[in-house]
Amino acid sequence: MPAFDAVGPGIDVSSPRNIEIWGAGITAGSHLHLHASPGNFVRLATWRTGDREGRIAIGDCVLISPGTHIVASEEIVIGTDTMIASHCYISDSDWHDTYDRTAEHDKHKPIRIGENVWLGVRVIVGKGVTIGENSIIGAGAVVTRDIPANCIAAGNPARVVRELDPAREFKRRSSLFRDPETLERDMDRMMRYLLRENTTLGWLRSVFSPSRTD
Repeated sequence: MPAFDAVGPGIDVSSPRNIEIWGAGITAGSHLHLHASPGNFVRLATWRTGDREGRIAIGDCVLISPGTHIVASEEIVIGTDTMIASHCYISDSDWHDTYDRTAEHDKHKPIRIGENVWLGVRVIVGKGVTIGENSIIGAGAVVTRDIPANCIAAGNPARVVRELDPAREFKRRSSLFRDPETLERDMDRMMRYLLRENTTLGWLRSVFSPSRTD
């Protein structure tokens, strides 16, 4: 299991050999669901530049899906109950200056993702962006500027396309953990479905002669 500086109870990890954690300053709260799959690595990475070291702080009950990369030069904060779909890319730096391609210079600014945010498949979140609580970012969007709370944004660059009703109650991921027995049954049912084609012979082969897809 890759190492965090700190992680809360109830972490759920799938395909741990396909998860890469690089650098220090990576923390997560309780009930993190960290899901990778063969060929779809999840990468959490921080970078050190002189006296500055990147930091990634993940709140409680966050979902991170296969193929997602989160890379920090300064700081990335992800709020409680946030859902991050597959193949998202979140980075607080351009990593190279416009004219000096050998250095980062000042091309970094912190990212703040609020509570109960939902990032769709293949969303890119760039440096200096704040996304307000409850907002949804549509699939394939490129977020280059702040997105307010309680809205849906889409496109490249992402723009608000619809307002949400903040008076309506949002059912958050944290509600799943109020009934652990039901959640355990549901997770067991899902795993049985996902593993329905596994066989004893296939398991033995993966143990003694694993392939790149195991």
